[in-house]
Amino acid sequence: MEIDIYSDVVCPWCYIGKRRLEQALESYDGDVTIRFRPFQLDPTPVDEPRPLVDALAAKFGGPERARQIFEHTTATAAQSGLTLHFDRAVNANTFDAHRLVWFADTRGRAAEMIDALYQAHFTEGVDVGSRAALAALAGRAGLDESEAREFLDSSAGEAEVRAEIDGARQLGVTSVPTFVFAGKYAVTGAQEPETLRAVLDEVTRREAADKAIRPLGQPGGTPAAGECTDDACAV
Repeated sequence: MEIDIYSDVVCPWCYIGKRRLEQALESYDGDVTIRFRPFQLDPTPVDEPRPLVDALAAKFGGPERARQIFEHTTATAAQSGLTLHFDRAVNANTFDAHRLVWFADTRGRAAEMIDALYQAHFTEGVDVGSRAALAALAGRAGLDESEAREFLDSSAGEAEVRAEIDGARQLGVTSVPTFVFAGKYAVTGAQEPETLRAVLDEVTRREAADKAIRPLGQPGGTPAAGECTDDACAV
């Protein structure tokens, strides 16, 4: 099963949602391929990073309300074994971070890159909009730091990442995290592991049923197990 995760690396619920999906997959025995898809909650350029609580105060209704939201989110993340330090986090434009995930994916290290970015932003207070910081994080994710910096300083991956972000909007993705199972079924929000496990089972059931069902009058092709045609039987 293919699972596309639309997320932004400065979204705490995306971090929590990823961990909850991992927990759900621990008891799932099917084959799964996870693909990380980019989404920018705020594409506005950031000239000078500042504390996240200050940057988001207006959006959340003031600094005190922002702190209350951060406290709730921190407590929820802790239940999944994640440590968030919003007091250290700074605001950042995430386009280059998404490019770096795209680059990491070409080398089979996308999951490691995503984890490094989440930890850097939410736990360590790293500016994930800084190319120097991003290159260092690439090294932490098992990539060559110099190669990553050369990539970031080029225009490579820009068109591809923009196309994926635009494609997400065209698909109707308006919030993150959004999980798309088997290219057909969308689940939004950081659902509990039990809910995601139930979704995995339901999608597996539906996909199996789809393979067994065909419109009447459509040729069936090679007989499946337990089926006979004019020319052959399969067992």
